[in-house]
Amino acid sequence: MKLRFGLQARFLVAMALVLLVVLVMLGVLLQRQRLVERESEALSSDVIHQLVDGYLHGQGRELATRLADNLANPLYYSDLDAIGSILRDQKRDDLVQYLMVFDTAGHLVHDGSAEIEGYGQPMGDPLAAAATAAAGPHVQATAQVLEVSAPIRVGSERIGGVRIGLSMAVAHRFEQRNAERLRGRIDELSQRHQGWLALMLLALLAVLVAAAWYVQRLLVRPIRQLAASARRIEAGDYSVQDHGDTRNDELGDLVRAFDRMSESVARHDRDVRRMAYTDALTGLTNRLAFRESLDHRLMLLRGSGRQLALLFADIDDFKRVNDTLGHEAGDEALLQFANRIREAVEKYGGDDALLARFGGDEFVILIQEGDVRASATRLAEVLVAELRRPLDIHERQVFLGTSIGITLFPEDASSATALMKNGDIAMYQAKVAGKNGFRFYSRAMDHAVERRVHMEQELRGAWERGELSVVYQPVCRTSDGRVVGAEALLRWQHPMLGTIAPSVFIDVAEQSGLIEQIGPRVLHAACTEAVRWMQLGEGEKLFVSVNVSPRELRRGDLPEVVAECLRETGLPASSLHLELTETSVISDELQAAALLARLHSTGVKVWLDDFGTGFSGLSHLRRVPVDGVKIDRSFVADLQRDPDDLALTTAIIAMAHSLGITVVAEGVEKESQYNLLAERGCDLVQGYWLSHPVSASEFTHLLARRMR
Repeated sequence: MKLRFGLQARFLVAMALVLLVVLVMLGVLLQRQRLVERESEALSSDVIHQLVDGYLHGQGRELATRLADNLANPLYYSDLDAIGSILRDQKRDDLVQYLMVFDTAGHLVHDGSAEIEGYGQPMGDPLAAAATAAAGPHVQATAQVLEVSAPIRVGSERIGGVRIGLSMAVAHRFEQRNAERLRGRIDELSQRHQGWLALMLLALLAVLVAAAWYVQRLLVRPIRQLAASARRIEAGDYSVQDHGDTRNDELGDLVRAFDRMSESVARHDRDVRRMAYTDALTGLTNRLAFRESLDHRLMLLRGSGRQLALLFADIDDFKRVNDTLGHEAGDEALLQFANRIREAVEKYGGDDALLARFGGDEFVILIQEGDVRASATRLAEVLVAELRRPLDIHERQVFLGTSIGITLFPEDASSATALMKNGDIAMYQAKVAGKNGFRFYSRAMDHAVERRVHMEQELRGAWERGELSVVYQPVCRTSDGRVVGAEALLRWQHPMLGTIAPSVFIDVAEQSGLIEQIGPRVLHAACTEAVRWMQLGEGEKLFVSVNVSPRELRRGDLPEVVAECLRETGLPASSLHLELTETSVISDELQAAALLARLHSTGVKVWLDDFGTGFSGLSHLRRVPVDGVKIDRSFVADLQRDPDDLALTTAIIAMAHSLGITVVAEGVEKESQYNLLAERGCDLVQGYWLSHPVSASEFTHLLARRMR
C-alpha cells in the first residue's frame, strides 16, 4: 500500500524540522554556555587566586613592616615578654602559620610560644638564610607557606628581623570557598537561564501546536473537504453540498470556485444523463435507458409468477415523409405520433407503463399491470386506431398508420435481448400481414424470419445466376382487341425452391433494398425487348410498361436512370410506360408532380397502377400529371356481382376521360368483364382471359401471328 504524504504531514514534518533546528541551536547554545561557564570559573579562579595571592603579599608585607616597627624597642632591650605578647596577638589570625623574631646573627629570639624551644639557636629551615640576609622586606614561598620577612632597625642600625609565615592551606581554603560561592552563583544564573530557555522552548512548542491547529483548520481541513468532494465527483456522485465558505481570502475564493465548478459539473452531468437516457426529439426514454429499466424489471419479476408485455410500434411508410416532405416534416410527424402514443399509454398502459423511442420511427412500450395480454391487446387496438388518423403537417394531411408487434415475458422469452428480438419479429410480421395492425409473437415467426433472411440471401446474385427473368403480359385495346403493348413482369425460378411468387420476393427486394439493383436491369431488359418488337415490321408502335417500386421512386434519380436506359437501347421514349403505385404517388403530391414533370420531359408516359386502392380518391388526378390509370383487379373481379364496384369503375373511367387520361383495366379473366369494360369506354385491358404472362420469345411469336 502506497503511503500518502499529505499537506498536513508535510507541514508537521516542516514544523518538526524547525523544532529540530531550534533544539540543535539550543543545544549548541547550552554547550557554549557550559564552555563559557567553565571558562568563567577558570578565569574567576585565576582572579581569586591572584587576589588572594596579592592579598597575602600585601598583608604579609604590611604585617611584617608593622611588626618590625613594633618589635624594635622590645628587641633592643631584649624584652622577651613584650615580644611574645606582640607575636601572640598576631598569631590569633588563622592565616598566620608562624612568627619568628631573630637577631642579626640569625639566632631565634622568640617564636611567640611560651617555651621558645629554639631560643638562641640558629634557624635551620630552608628559608632562614634568605630572610636573615634580606636588607628589606623579602617575600619567599613554598607549597605550604608564604613567608614575608623584614629587618628590625633602631634608627639606621639593624638589630634583627622578623619572619611571618602565612598558611597556603588557609589561603587555598579561602580561594575554594570563594570559588564555590562564585560557581554557585554561576549555576544559579545558568539554571535561571535554562528555565527561561525551557519556557521559550515550551512557548515554541505551543506556537507550533497552535500553528498546526490553525493550518489544520484554516488550510488542511478545507482542502481535505475539497479533495473528498472531488473524489465523490470522480466516483460519479455529483450531489456535493455547498461548503458555504464566507472567508475573504484566496482559499475562500478557491472553495467558492470549486462549489461553482461542482454545480456546473452536476448540471452538465444531469444534461449528459438526460441526453444519454432521453430522446432529444420527443423527450421520451431512449433505447439505453429502456434497456436498463427492462433488465431491472425482469430481475425483479423472475420467479414471481408475474407477466410483462413489450409492444414494438413502427410507423408504416414513414420514410416517404422524410423523402417527400423533408426531415423537418418527419420530425413533426414523429412528435405527433409520440404525443398520441403517450396519451394512449397514460390512459390504457397502467401506472408502471414505460414508453421509449428506439430511434427512427420505432417506439417500444412496456406494461406489467394486471392481465398483460389483455392490456397489450387493448392498447394495441387503441394505438392502431389513433395512429391511423391523418396527421396535419405543414398544412397538409398525411396518412401513415403503425404496425405493432407484441411479445410476453416469460411466455415468449426470459431475457431482455430475446424479448426485444421477438418483439421486432412480431412487428415485422404485422407489416407483412398488411401493415396498420398488430401481431403477437409466436414460435412460427422465427421460421418465417429465417425463411425471409434465407430468401434475401438467395435473391442476391439471382439475376447474375439467370434465375430471374422478365415475362410480358399483353395489353389489348378494347375497341378492336388488338395488342398494343405489354407489361413487363419479373419472375423468379429458384433451382431448389421452384417458382417463387412475385408478391413474396418483390417485398423482400423492396425491404432489403435489392430492388434498387434489380429494377434498372428489368427496365433495361424490357426496353431492349421492345426495340426487337419494333423491328418485326411496319404498323402501330408497341409500348412496354415497367413497374417502378416506391423505393426507386424515393431515390429521386429515376428520370436520369430512364433517360440513360433509352439512350443505351435506342427505344423511343413514347414507347416506354412507367407504372407507379397510387399510394407512392399521392403520399406527396408536390414531389410526385415534380418527378413526373421530369419524367415527361424525357418523353415517357406514366401510369398510375392499382388505382382505387389508395386513401385519397379521384380528386388527386387533377393535381398529379399522369397519362393513364390502371383500375385495380379487385374492382374488375366483382363487376358483374357488385353494383358498387361497377359504379366506381364507371366513375373512374368517366373522370379519367374528362381529364384526358387513358384507362387500363387489369385482371380481366372473363369475357363478360371485358364486354362491360368495353361498354363503359375503358381504353385498354389485360388479364388471363386475353393472355397469361409469356416469355420474350413467346410474346414475339404472338405478335408475329397477329400481324399475319
